Amino acid sequence: MSITLKNPFYAKASIIFIGLFAFISVLYIAQSIILPILYSILIAISLSPLVGYFVRKKMNRVLAIAISLAIVFLASIMLILLISSQASMFTDSFPLLVEKFYLTLNHTVHWVSANFNVSTRKINTFITDTKIEIMNSGKSSIGSAISVLGHSLLVLVLIPVYVFMILFYQPLLLDFIRRCFVVQNQKEVNEVLKITKTIIQKYLRALLIEAAIIATLNSIGLLIIGIDYAIILGIMGAILNVIPYIGGITAVTLPAIIAFATKSPTYVLLVIALYIIIQFIDNHYISPKVVASKVKINALVSIIVVLSGGALWGIAGMFLSIPLTAIVKVICDHIEPLKPWGFLLGDTMPTIAVFKLKSKASTK
Repeated sequence: MSITLKNPFYAKASIIFIGLFAFISVLYIAQSIILPILYSILIAISLSPLVGYFVRKKMNRVLAIAISLAIVFLASIMLILLISSQASMFTDSFPLLVEKFYLTLNHTVHWVSANFNVSTRKINTFITDTKIEIMNSGKSSIGSAISVLGHSLLVLVLIPVYVFMILFYQPLLLDFIRRCFVVQNQKEVNEVLKITKTIIQKYLRALLIEAAIIATLNSIGLLIIGIDYAIILGIMGAILNVIPYIGGITAVTLPAIIAFATKSPTYVLLVIALYIIIQFIDNHYISPKVVASKVKINALVSIIVVLSGGALWGIAGMFLSIPLTAIVKVICDHIEPLKPWGFLLGDTMPTIAVFKLKSKASTK
């Protein structure tokens, strides 16, 4: 007589919690290895149709991959040159910007002192102490900044190599994934791979379109207001806007500071109003039609995974959080025990009337 032992709920919960803790710890410790590979996989998936097009034209696969990478490299160089030309103007005007900032700051100090009955000496002392504290912390972080810069340069060299290898060995990698599952599940595995590839390609393409539209709107709006360095600020705002919900709030900070230093507090309000209008247009018209239609993830989950990605991997984790969550949702939607989790990640809202009807039926 065989006796089957069942683990109690608290034992299962403890095992799951320990497993999640170990998994997250590995992700955090090995981020310098994992992040370049993840970015390379996303880039490789995006370039896969272009490589496939060249291969269908009877081109050698190695040459097709090399030409695809060259196109991406040239496009990146053009974008960097555009940003660099604008950044050089900003650098040349930086001393004047600092002078205007301190002049505006002195006027603000006198205004606060006159209207709120606060001693000018106390305000200046507070500003001086804060500046010294920032400078000390900046000096202490120079070494770490140099280390981060060196690591970033290494990653920039590794990613093209990873992308080339992933594209070259794509048939081998896909066949390996299929062989990890039994024959009965091959149909579901192929479906998951196909949907994942389609979602990532459409999502990244939509992000580029959205970033181009937002950069154009930001730059035109700042030029109309009369803010200096409008183009580079517009592009930086569009890049930050790629981070869902949080990037749009962060993007307004630098233009507001520039407006405060070079113009007046009135222009700060104009810049904030401009970015509120652009965010409204993005959230209600651009993003739902261009981006959200590609990745069906609800807003609550999006905010949670973006913050979690930032806590785990910093800014790089924020960029990766949405596409990785989309992949997890696709997997959950095709595995029967995980389908409730896929439903939770999605944006399909059940109607209250149906829910009440089911509740009444269950009580009978």
